[in-house]
Amino acid sequence: MQIELELLAPAKNREIGIAAVDCGADALYMAGPEFGAREAAGNSMDEIAATVAYAKQFGVKVYLTLNTILYDSELKAAQRLVCDAWEAGCAAVIVQDMALLKMELPPIRLFASTQANISSVEQALLLKNLGFERLILARELSLEQIAAIKQATGMDIECFVHGALCVSYSGQCYLSEFLTGRSANRGCCAQVCRSLYTLEDGSGRVYAWNEPLLSLRDLNLSGRIPDLVKAGVTSFKIEGRLKNSSYVKNNVKLYREAIDRFIAENPGYARASAGKICGGFTPNPNLTFNRGFTEYFIDGKRSRWRSEAAAKYIGEPVGRVTKCGKTAAGCMWFEYKRNPESEPIVNGDGLCFLKNGGDEKGGILGARANSCTGNKVVTTEKFGIPAGSPVYRNYNFLFERELEKNMPERIIEVSLKVFASAEKIRIKAGWEPCGELETEFAAPFPSARNRELAMENIVKQFGKRTGAFSFNVTETGFESDVPFIPLSVLNEMRRRLAEMITVDGVAGGKTGKMNEETKIAPARLSYLANCSNHLSEELYLQLGATAVEKAYELEHKEKAELMHTKYCIRYELGLCFKDNPERAKAVKEPLYLVNGEKRLKLRFDCKNCRMFVIG
Repeated sequence: MQIELELLAPAKNREIGIAAVDCGADALYMAGPEFGAREAAGNSMDEIAATVAYAKQFGVKVYLTLNTILYDSELKAAQRLVCDAWEAGCAAVIVQDMALLKMELPPIRLFASTQANISSVEQALLLKNLGFERLILARELSLEQIAAIKQATGMDIECFVHGALCVSYSGQCYLSEFLTGRSANRGCCAQVCRSLYTLEDGSGRVYAWNEPLLSLRDLNLSGRIPDLVKAGVTSFKIEGRLKNSSYVKNNVKLYREAIDRFIAENPGYARASAGKICGGFTPNPNLTFNRGFTEYFIDGKRSRWRSEAAAKYIGEPVGRVTKCGKTAAGCMWFEYKRNPESEPIVNGDGLCFLKNGGDEKGGILGARANSCTGNKVVTTEKFGIPAGSPVYRNYNFLFERELEKNMPERIIEVSLKVFASAEKIRIKAGWEPCGELETEFAAPFPSARNRELAMENIVKQFGKRTGAFSFNVTETGFESDVPFIPLSVLNEMRRRLAEMITVDGVAGGKTGKMNEETKIAPARLSYLANCSNHLSEELYLQLGATAVEKAYELEHKEKAELMHTKYCIRYELGLCFKDNPERAKAVKEPLYLVNGEKRLKLRFDCKNCRMFVIG
């Protein structure tokens, strides 16, 4: 029995979902009209049903994201949404709020969202005993920690492998709610972690000024697929339900190729959907949106994780400005010395410059290449750039055109065994990963005058391409009385055969009931949070909690922990007690992050290498 590996892609909408399928996704996750953790990425149920219809021809599953906390007034609507997802053909619902476990739901699979803060064996076991069928682990975990959870639970494990990193443990961040009134747990995070902050101590001494001190680089584990599989991961998730089609196409194909290489070298594994990806563009993750890359904590070691220059996409380094001037219309032109490994700037490229001649703390400026001649570029912008400034390309016109014009084809190769007689044609079809179908077309067919030509036509017509299916006749059996079948009839048989083939495998399974093993000691309820309705409160009390606090969104508590993070500003700035004790001792705590009139206190748990942001 082969272990199936799933490549899970984001789908902001149907168009992007279809593009992800075409580039090799085994599953999609997308939001319905409400209760998704990205409120700007909602879809009608008709859109989701249409996406399911396209995806199912390849056995690609669609998961609905219902991963916000719910208020009492929303419980019935959330229940209805799960029913709608089931009726639309969704294979699972991704859940944060435990209230759904107390509802009567259709037999759809429930996955525990990373918003449920799945960062320990203890939490994983609790969710397993509650009946979840998959765990979407916290991004902060190492291979060793992932393996421990897999060994303890034996569950289906999903991990993020690419895309934006929340600086806080997911589900444990209230900074956006505190600063703007927009809650991350309600799907409307303002991404205040990407804002600029000043770091100072109680006396007003400044250690860093106006920098994106909480903004992390993007995750990229494309080179770690074998390690993740060994640790027990079976679903590889690309972040990006707010990202555009180019980003999704590029990174889905990148990971499709990486996973396929692993499968080709390890016969005990298989893809979780059907269809071979043929041709198309060559993926390059550096050429679409990213903030620089990191493998984060996957090896259990801390490194520099901050996106140094800015919280935005600066792009690939192209070269350096050698001369700059103004056209008669006052627009900037510049000449540049190109990096040997970079392609020249062309008309339509988006360009990026760091202010102050390359000072990363000075912000960024953007321009569009309007006219390019040799190493001279004319833009439509009015500012100037000092000689020596680096030039970055954050919109690659030629690569974007390649993504649009040179899409891969997804083809399901179907082998056919065709047996023909005067009374019927019997067909056995087989396709990867494990599809089989046997059918027959019965009718009285006249005997062929030219036996050889009749056999040739049958094999030829059944061996053609129809839709996503590439048919190949591998075995035949003809009785002595070979039937004559018109080409139009053979073609119709082939089309009907294509309609019969389904590689869809939507598994059901009602969420299990709570049992005695589920109960946990009151002393270990620190991860029970975000309780915003009476059903989740009832569940926690049943689990053994002596009291349940209201969600931060309902009751803003003074001096609350707004963020719990593996990231540490002290380490990033060279002020860590372990790595640089002399510099660290010179820092007078407490330290504060200052943004306008908002002042956030930092607390450091050096024993466990964690940082907390306090309101």
